[in-house]
Amino acid sequence: MRLAGKVALITGAGAGLGLAMAERFAAEGAHVYITGRRKEVLDDAVAAIEGRVTAVAADVTAPADLHGLTETIRAESGRLDVLVANAGMIERADFGEVTEDHFDRTFAVNARGTMFTVQTALPLMPAGGSIILVGSIQGFKGLPGSTTYSAAKAAVRSYARVWAAEFGDRGLRVNVLTPGPFDTAIIDGQAEYFGQDPAALRAQMATHVPLGRLGRPAELAAAALFLASDDSSFMTGAELCVDGGMAQV
Repeated sequence: MRLAGKVALITGAGAGLGLAMAERFAAEGAHVYITGRRKEVLDDAVAAIEGRVTAVAADVTAPADLHGLTETIRAESGRLDVLVANAGMIERADFGEVTEDHFDRTFAVNARGTMFTVQTALPLMPAGGSIILVGSIQGFKGLPGSTTYSAAKAAVRSYARVWAAEFGDRGLRVNVLTPGPFDTAIIDGQAEYFGQDPAALRAQMATHVPLGRLGRPAELAAAALFLASDDSSFMTGAELCVDGGMAQV
């Protein structure tokens, strides 16, 4: 019960990696707030999580939603010990196909959304709190079709360095959790861009991973738990890659 008595917020936690983190945090004793844009998806997530969980429909690109979310946490719990800025989106486009709308959508969620999620939640966080930003190996690894996504995730890594320096005197830690290829529905959404069957794309991606397989969401959740708990009490400004070695060797 490494998060017993803690209050945690995980954005983009209706499914996939966010849901896996929420399940693990709740199992470790936290009261977990989860957000997402679709209420029906959040309702399914609440039903799947064993433990104390509260769902609040919110869009990280909407300031009013973020303020409403933090006010809910303030009213019900009074503080926030762990913040996981997980909400993100990937929409692949070759360089010549990048439009202003595509650029704005990608940065609005991945970069702008992360920035203002943290800024809005910060007043609720006491000393000893942990902020976890979810990055991507594409933030430092060049892959076709990821001009805007890679740039936005590189911004997330930069946030952690600056915020670790700025928030240190408040006793807050800021780290980046950087996943590689995980077996989630995101792969299904990318299969069309690559012109492949989703199963074939999964198999191809696994060949680029030294461990020879895709990650399981529970494995990222275990790493998130480490960063959220006192086990990582002397870590800040760091990046923890959970990628099966794909971007490391």
